[in-house]
Amino acid sequence: MKIVVIGGTGLIGSKLVTWLREHGHEALAASPSVGVNTITGQGLAAAMEGASVVVDVSNSPSFDYGTAFEFFQTSTRNLEAAEVAAGVGHHVALSVVGTDRLAESGYFQAKIAQEALIRASSIPYSIVHATQFFEFIKSIADDATDGNTVRLAPVLFQPIASDDVAKAVGRTAVGAPVNGVIEVGGPEQFRLDGLIRHFLGSRDDPREVVADPEALYFGAVLSERTLVPEEKAIFGETRFDDWLSRLANGKHVAARRPA
Repeated sequence: MKIVVIGGTGLIGSKLVTWLREHGHEALAASPSVGVNTITGQGLAAAMEGASVVVDVSNSPSFDYGTAFEFFQTSTRNLEAAEVAAGVGHHVALSVVGTDRLAESGYFQAKIAQEALIRASSIPYSIVHATQFFEFIKSIADDATDGNTVRLAPVLFQPIASDDVAKAVGRTAVGAPVNGVIEVGGPEQFRLDGLIRHFLGSRDDPREVVADPEALYFGAVLSERTLVPEEKAIFGETRFDDWLSRLANGKHVAARRPA
């Protein structure tokens, strides 16, 4: 089965392409760097030829609402038009657990609008909502930093390894469309402030983590369960401390942001 992976040279996309090929599928890694651009439309028609499934793991270059909204709207509309023309039977998109609960954030407003486009399309779909990647934890700390203080709401947090995300997306792509959302998360729950404190300590980072219930998360107020999946979610296998050990040994790929 031919599966086109939009964003196929990025953190999740490259792992997903490898997983799909290992499982006997023809996986095409599509991104501007290889001549497939969902914003301009360049290379889309050729990439879609013979494809059964398209998986979109691409992301906006900015958290700014205007930039993110324009990216997701243009990219998704161009993808859907190319998929209809090619007869693609399954559109899979990677999004974020809690997206609908983070509408105060401009970025997540843009993600909500993207998901609405997918749902309104005639193409059968599956949306994978993943919790934040382990690789994104430093960026969470950086965004919450003021001087030497990191202010974070002490809410539940259940991050996941990017390897486990890629596997979950791959299994979704080779399965039947669910025409709904599949949630995936890590195997352990933490408190957001506690995990960031543990992470920074493991890196000898001198910043002080302060639990602040009013602290914003990329512009949004968090409640106790905003960032965690429901009980029926799929859970990854990689534990955080095992990932930290690999990080210490240099087996790590940095990520700028989620999904």
